[in-house]
Formats: sequence, structure tokens, C-alpha cells
Amino acid sequence: MNIGFIGLGTMGAPMAGHLLRAGNAVHVWSRRATGADSLVALGATRCASPAAVAAACGIVCTNLTGSADVEGIAGELAPGFAAGAIHVDFSTIAPSAARRIAAMYTVHEVDFVDAPVSGGGAGAQSATLAIMWGGKSALATRLQPLFKVLGKTVVHIGESGAGQVAKACNQIIMVAAIEATAEAARLAAAAGIDFAKVRSAMLGGSAGSRVLDVFGGRMATRDFAAGVEARLHHKDYALLMDEATRIGAPLPVAAAVWQQLNALLALGWGTQDSSTLLRVVEAAGSRHAP
Repeated sequence: MNIGFIGLGTMGAPMAGHLLRAGNAVHVWSRRATGADSLVALGATRCASPAAVAAACGIVCTNLTGSADVEGIAGELAPGFAAGAIHVDFSTIAPSAARRIAAMYTVHEVDFVDAPVSGGGAGAQSATLAIMWGGKSALATRLQPLFKVLGKTVVHIGESGAGQVAKACNQIIMVAAIEATAEAARLAAAAGIDFAKVRSAMLGGSAGSRVLDVFGGRMATRDFAAGVEARLHHKDYALLMDEATRIGAPLPVAAAVWQQLNALLALGWGTQDSSTLLRVVEAAGSRHAP
């Protein structure tokens, strides 16, 4: 297939690489010209603009930071698309933004698929992402060869915007688990117990999880270098809290976790890993110590 890819960062670059290695003709564009260099070296075609990517491809993928980024690129892609093309967005954006983009494309006879992913950079590298997508179910046949190259789990959630709602649910549970792990680590330390040993015990019990394994491991070794920058989880929580407010869904635990993420950013740690929530809990404890 001729596939376009825009957004060649931690997630996008390895995803585009997998598509290349699977034998697809991949066309790329990057605001920073050097951002596409490694993929061009592997055989990708560099395009001069998003519209040029759209003109060359029946499917264009994006993986960008926020709603405004995706809406902006969609506006640049639209003039280049032929009728029947598909824009597949792997970003995490607001469900309302996904619906707006889908509606905008209808006049161009182009389909929009919101397909946020879970698995982080490691999942992108290993092609084991969980892909939750929203859009017309009739597109599944065309999308299946693309998705199977990139992910291990692929689920059609519903119409446009449904994939983003599913990702919001994923983030609620995952980041709340990171916060719970941070609080457990703080409790262990306050009691004079080695959290590394506590974590090892819990991994074999009912509290065992990927979050406890990965993020708990970083807390145990105090390795807060970014695996997943906390500012991105903060952005995701802002989106889901906005959606919850819009539809009147009470999320008391998520609201508390969002305040912890707010505190993390206020302390200047947004570019560190989300396991830095441990330091937020520790900072709060030090302020209240006798």
C-alpha cells in the first residue's frame, strides 16, 4: 500500500518503520526536515507538504501531540486527498475533536479514523500496541493489514470519537494505578520497609500489574528519567476531565489523580517519567511533617 505518516516522534517513527519493513511504500513529512531523515534512509519518500502526502497515498497516518495539532494537519491534508481516502490518527485527542475532523472530511468524501494506542514507546518499537479505533465498521477490511503490522490487540469501539473515549478509560485506570503505586511506595518508606521487596511480593499477588512492574520498578530504583513524560499524561487527563464535565460523568478518583498531576507540573517535573508521582507524594509528606 501507499501509506503516509506524519508525526515521527517516539511513537510515530518506529510505527512508520514497521510499515516500511512490511513492504509498504511509505511517504513522510515532518515540520523539522531532519525528523524524517532516518526513515528516508530506510527507503521512505520525503514529501514537501502534508497535502503532497495525501495526494500520494490512499491512507495517511498521524501521531501528534494534541487536538489542535491533529485538526491543523487535517486541514492541510484535506485538499490533497482523493475521494475514498482514509486519515488514521493514532494520537490521543479529545473525542469532540475527532468528531469535528470526521465531519469536516465528509465534504471531501474522506473517512477519518481515531485510533489511539496504548503501549508507549516500547509497544511501538515491538509492534505490540493495543489499538482502539473509532470510525465506520466497513473500513475494517482496509485497515486490518495496517493495524496487524503495528499492534497486538485491535478493537473497533464504535463510531468516530469512540476510540478516544476508550483511550480515556485506559488512561484513567493506568495513571490512577501509577498514583496508587506511588502511595504504596511512600507508605513502605515511611514504615521503614524496602519498597523493592514489597513490590516483589505484590507482583506475585492480586496487586500484580504492568504498572506495578514498570512504573513501580522505576520508583524502587528512583529512576525518573522519562519513559513516558508526565506532561503527556497530564494532557490526557485534561482531555478526559473535560469530556466528563461535558457529559456529566462523575470521576472522583480521576479528579484526585489529576490534581496530583497538576502538582507534578507545578513542581517543574513534567518532562520526567510519570513515576515521578512518587516525588509529589513525598513532597506533600515533607510539608506536613512535624
